[in-house]
Amino acid sequence: MAKLNPQQQEAVKTIDRPLLVLAGAGSGKTRVITEKIAYLVQQGTPARHIAALTFTNKAAREMKSRVSKLLDNKQSKGLRVSTFHSLGLDILRKEAKTLGYKSGLTLFDDQDKLTLLRNLIAHGSTDCDVDDVESYNRQIGTWKNAFITPEHAINQATAEDQAIALLYSDFNRNLKAYNAADFDDLILLPVLLFKEYPSILEKWQNKIRYLLVDEYQDTNITQYQLVRLLAGNLGRFTVVGDDDQSIYAWRGAQPENLSQLEKDYSRLSVIKLEQNYRSAGRILKVANHLIANNPHAFEKKLWSNLGFGDPLKVISHKNDQAEATQIVSEIVHHKFKHGGDFSDYSILYRGNHQSRLFERVLRENNVPYFISGNTSFFAYSEIKDILAYLRLFVNQDDDAAFLRIINTPRREIGPTTLEKLGAYANKRQISLFSACFELGLTQSLAEKSVLRLKKFTEWIVDTADKIERGDTFAVIDQFINQINYESWLRENSKTDSAAERKIKNVYDLIEWLKNIADKEPEDEKTLAEIISKILLMDIMERNQDDEAGDQVSLMTLHASKGLEFPHVFLIGMEENILPHQNSIENDNIEEERRLAYVGITRSQQSCTFSYCTHRKKYGDVTECEPSRFLNELPEEDLEWSNKKQLDPEEIKKRGKANLAGLRSMLS
Repeated sequence: MAKLNPQQQEAVKTIDRPLLVLAGAGSGKTRVITEKIAYLVQQGTPARHIAALTFTNKAAREMKSRVSKLLDNKQSKGLRVSTFHSLGLDILRKEAKTLGYKSGLTLFDDQDKLTLLRNLIAHGSTDCDVDDVESYNRQIGTWKNAFITPEHAINQATAEDQAIALLYSDFNRNLKAYNAADFDDLILLPVLLFKEYPSILEKWQNKIRYLLVDEYQDTNITQYQLVRLLAGNLGRFTVVGDDDQSIYAWRGAQPENLSQLEKDYSRLSVIKLEQNYRSAGRILKVANHLIANNPHAFEKKLWSNLGFGDPLKVISHKNDQAEATQIVSEIVHHKFKHGGDFSDYSILYRGNHQSRLFERVLRENNVPYFISGNTSFFAYSEIKDILAYLRLFVNQDDDAAFLRIINTPRREIGPTTLEKLGAYANKRQISLFSACFELGLTQSLAEKSVLRLKKFTEWIVDTADKIERGDTFAVIDQFINQINYESWLRENSKTDSAAERKIKNVYDLIEWLKNIADKEPEDEKTLAEIISKILLMDIMERNQDDEAGDQVSLMTLHASKGLEFPHVFLIGMEENILPHQNSIENDNIEEERRLAYVGITRSQQSCTFSYCTHRKKYGDVTECEPSRFLNELPEEDLEWSNKKQLDPEEIKKRGKANLAGLRSMLS
């Protein structure tokens, strides 16, 4: 505690009233949360009655790791540090019966949801167009995040949206029939449960007697409801957030939730953390100047004791190829001149497409680089296949899993058979799997098709039974051999090495599942429980948690939040890129400004802005305007390269340094 500044100490010690901590970028918010957990335990609140909620598994792991340095195993026993969605899954799992679900709830990811929506539309659920299925999926997610149930959506929908609202209702009904929930349901269903069953809410309020929430500005309306219900009227909570870093409106985040707390809790205390431990003073001055153009419910100004630092650079280029070449040259030159590692440098951009030219130039110059958001382990088709089998073993009503593996490997069950099976199942309001056992199916399908379906479903039932009664992982190894999955992978891979990689992935998955099972408490060792955890991890961790090593980092501004680098390059600082064209058209400049602010505050020592006067778009070269945000920065703290020409000697010196640096790397 002695190492905390006065505001941090006050935030840790305030436990007798609801508390909002406004934590600016780099102000030590994670430290405040972890120190507060330790303080609560020392003040007599058992760890098993404390819950800390974050938005990513990575943040939860970091928090757990820090708490373990402050409390011993006995003191921290039962502490819950998890994501919102992990807590929601836990509530649903424990209260499944009350909500009308069976145990072994299945989680639908986006692919599963799209499959179900397509099936519903194809079978005449509504007048929706199957080509617009992705926009329907987004709309349903938006409704769930805004705490709008299907009934409310139908009542409120305009004539234009009525068909989508009816599709939402059918979608939810089918999800329940499949004993499944989607990612957004993990928050919505617990809130509906708590509102309908006060005794269950009281049980969970007694379990969670103090709640801490990180990145509170990223909560949506439904998450706000969950926090409010769990914290109760007394407001036993600390929420930590920064309205200036709210950049997720597209997934329902409501920075207004910060000011809503003042309306809902009259005893709310507000503490501001404004001392930044990351960046030079000039970087913070520029960031403060930019974000001051946004309206604020709470005013704050970041400051630092780390020295004032050099001016921030602004570089213009004639086109995007010149931009990539110049920025890579700047990195090579800077590293050669100052030493350090490639991992000290980060190139940030508004959209993923902006990385392509940089990748090419970095490769050409033998500069190692890492792109945040590479393919997740869970995204590989072979991993999805095996997980779909396991999902079906633990929940035969999982239609998405059924459809994925019914012909993987091939079983001569064609699309016409599946369409007729789907129509029959929809008519009977049962799962595809259950429909395979009904006598009435023979009126819709040829005898041969029915026999093939029965053979497959009976094998699933038999294998599921063996998994439950015997050595789970021995049976899993056995079924992979039974379906000749290795041969199937070899037949469907372009090269032998690709097939070997896929086979290795499958056995890595099985090994990983075994390790998870070994660590679980006895009552959570079942395959159903493990699969629920894995599916949540898949959804949460897709495109996360890769390690960059000693490489230049390339990532979107959204992906950079929470990270820091000694040297940051913000590229594409142009109108229609940052701010993005859609945001300009929808008058959402404030969030784009926050995005630029997040980019600037990633910098520790230097920050460089880059823009083009011309850029190639859809094959045509168009003229570009510098971003309005550049005009909002304090002129005295910027160094414009196009206003200050380097002298010929300096250019020659830089060229020699770059060549020498490249030779050194090649050797």
